[in-house]
Amino acid sequence: MSLFVRKPMNVLLNEAQETGTHTLKRTLGAGGLVALGIGAIIGAGLFSITGMAAANHAGPAITISFVVAAFGCLFAGLCYAEFASMIPVAGSAYTYSYATMGEFIAWIIGWDLVLEYAVGAATVGISWSRYLIKFLEGFDVHLPVSLTLGPWDGGIINLPAVFIIVLMSLLLIKGTKESALVNAIIVALKVAVVLVFIFLGWKYINNDNYNPYIPDNTGKFGEFGFSGIIRSAAIVFFAYIGFDAVSTAAQEAKNPKKDMPWGILGSLAICTVLYILFAHVMTGVTSYSTFAGKDGIAPVALAIDKMGTTNAAGVITPDYPWLNRAIIVAILAGYSSVILVMLMGQSRVFFSMSKDGLIPKIFSTVNPTTQTPAKNNLLFMLFVSLFAAFVPARVVGEMTSIGTLFAFILVCIGIWVMRRKMPEIPRAFKTPLVPLVPILGVFTCLFMMAFLPMDTWIRLLVWMLIGMDIYLAYGAKNSHLGNGTTTRKGMKVARYTGLVLAALLIVAGLLHQYGVGFDEDRTLLYISIVFALVHFFVFANRLGRPEPIDDHEPANPLEERI
Repeated sequence: MSLFVRKPMNVLLNEAQETGTHTLKRTLGAGGLVALGIGAIIGAGLFSITGMAAANHAGPAITISFVVAAFGCLFAGLCYAEFASMIPVAGSAYTYSYATMGEFIAWIIGWDLVLEYAVGAATVGISWSRYLIKFLEGFDVHLPVSLTLGPWDGGIINLPAVFIIVLMSLLLIKGTKESALVNAIIVALKVAVVLVFIFLGWKYINNDNYNPYIPDNTGKFGEFGFSGIIRSAAIVFFAYIGFDAVSTAAQEAKNPKKDMPWGILGSLAICTVLYILFAHVMTGVTSYSTFAGKDGIAPVALAIDKMGTTNAAGVITPDYPWLNRAIIVAILAGYSSVILVMLMGQSRVFFSMSKDGLIPKIFSTVNPTTQTPAKNNLLFMLFVSLFAAFVPARVVGEMTSIGTLFAFILVCIGIWVMRRKMPEIPRAFKTPLVPLVPILGVFTCLFMMAFLPMDTWIRLLVWMLIGMDIYLAYGAKNSHLGNGTTTRKGMKVARYTGLVLAALLIVAGLLHQYGVGFDEDRTLLYISIVFALVHFFVFANRLGRPEPIDDHEPANPLEERI
C-alpha cells in the first residue's frame, strides 16, 4: 500500500458501532459535550491574555480581535461538525485526514495534535501551579520555592503542577462519565464568575476609555492599527483552543451524529459571546494602556480595582475586593478542566493512531472495567508530569496555537475533499456553502499563523521533523494498511517532505535572527541549522533507495462503501 492509502469508510463506521468491554463507553449526551467544550475553551487564557493583547496590540479593539479569531474557529467548527456527524470515531482531525487525504497526512496531523494536547496540558499545569501559590498566599500559606519551580527557574521540581496532572489523569482513568460530571461542576463555577464580572462591571464602564477604539499604529508591525488587531487575534486564538477536543470524544457520545455538532458549535458560540462581553467590560472600566506590563491575574485584578467609588482626591475604593479571589478560584478551576480535556483528547488521538498500527499497541488497550484507555492515560500522565515538573512553560510558548491552526486548516481541506470524493455518504450535519466555508477557514487560519512570531514556527518545524523520524522508522512499517516494510510506495514523497521541512527550518531560523532586527541570542538559529543539516543528510541519503513498482494497492480504496 502507498503512504497515501486512505482508510475505507466502512472500516471507520464499523469502529464507530463497536460495543463491549474492550471499547470506549458511550456516556455523553449533547449537554455533556457542550460542557466538555466550554471546559476546554474557558481557561486562564481569557483572564490573562486579554489584557496583554489589548495593551500591546489592539487597544479596545480587542473585541474585534476576538471576533476575527471566532470566525476562524467558526469555519473550522462547521467542518469539524460535519466530520463528527459523519465519522463518529475517536481521533478527531487525525481520523478525518486518514479518510480523506491518506495515511501520511493523517500522521502529520496526528503528530500535530500531540503538540496541541500533550504539550499544552503540561504548560497549563505549570501555570496552574503559579495560581495555586497566589491563592495560598492570600491565606498566608507559603510553599517552598524549591518545590514549586523547575530547575531552570531556580527550583528543584514543580510539585503542584505534577499534582494537578496526576489528579486529572486518575480522574480520566476512573471513567468518562465521572470525568464529565466533575467537568460540568467546574464549568458551572467558572462561567458563573465570568458572568458576575460582566454583570458587576458593566455599570462602571467609562466610554472615554473606548476613544480611540482602534489606536493608531505606532509604525511597527503588529502594534495597534489593523496589523495590531490581526496580531492580537492570532494571540487570543489561544483562548479558543479546546472546542475541537469535543470531536475526540465521538466514540463516547450516546448519539454522536446528532449531538457532536451541538457540542462543537454550541460550546464555541457560548464562549465567543462571553469573551466579547468580558473584553468589552475589561477595557471599558479602565484604559487599555493600564494593562501594559501586567500578566497573569494582574489585568483582571486591575480592572476589578477600578470598579469602585472615586473620592475627592481621585482615589478609587474597590466595591468588590472579594472578586479578585473569586477570579483566582475560577482560573484554578478553569485550568483544571482544560488539563482534563487536553489529556482526554490526547489519549483518544493516540488510541486511534495505535488501532491503526502507527504507534505501539499499548496505546489502544482498553481497561474492561472502566472502559477507558487506562494504560494510555498512565503513560501520558508520566510524560506530561515530567515535562511540567522540570521544563519551564516559556519553552513551548505559542506552540499550541500554531499547532491548532494547522489542524484546522487540514480539517477544512478535508471537508472539501470529502464532498468531492464521497458525496453519497450520509451526513447528519452538512457544512454550508462548500467550498466557500472551507476556503475561508483555510485563509483565516493561515492569515493568523502568518502573524505569529517566527520562533513559534521554528519550534513547530522541529516538532514535525521529529514526527517524520518516528513515522518513517516505525509507523510506515507497522501500519495496518501498509505492507509491513519500509519500502512502501510514496516513501520518496515523505523524504522530500522532510527535506522541505528542513529547508524551511533554516529559513525560519534566519528570519528570526535577522528578519526583525539583530538578536544577540543566536541559540534558536544554531538549533535550526544543526537540526536541519542532520535531517538533510539523513533524508538525502535515503532518496537513492528504489521506489516499489507495484505495491498491490487497490485502484481506489474508497470504493469500499457500506
